[in-house]
Amino acid sequence: MAVARFYHLTQDPLEGLLPILIGKAFEAGLRVALRGTDGTRMEALDRQLWRGEGFLPHGLAGGPHDADQPALLCWDDRAAPDLPNRPGCLIALDASPVSPDEARALDRLCIVFDGLDAQAVEAARGQWRALTHAGIAAEYWSRASGRWTCEARHPKE
Repeated sequence: MAVARFYHLTQDPLEGLLPILIGKAFEAGLRVALRGTDGTRMEALDRQLWRGEGFLPHGLAGGPHDADQPALLCWDDRAAPDLPNRPGCLIALDASPVSPDEARALDRLCIVFDGLDAQAVEAARGQWRALTHAGIAAEYWSRASGRWTCEARHPKE
């Protein structure tokens, strides 16, 4: 069962964190699903991941080889519920839903939210409450100190 790791973006754009999260999942031998809520945004992230440093093999959901993708970018109306690439890691963006049952089936869960958007912060708080009330352990990660550090855990150690 995954620990739900909440990443609070305040200093860097999402495009800076995604290669790190995806790369760490690959290093652990995990396939990745990157789930959003907006197809246009996911298509832009797809282009950004191809232009970034290093090589992160991935594809957009809806293609003939979705099941074979090491990282699959999907959104609510395209492969989001079934995640055909059978990921061990789910990265949820933009308040994309994650059920407790889904979290229990994963090795790694990352929920990334924009700390400068009040609605995104409130949505992340709601996800934190829903997952922790269902017995999923959670961590809050921030880069306020200049590097990513875990600032809070549930249950507390």
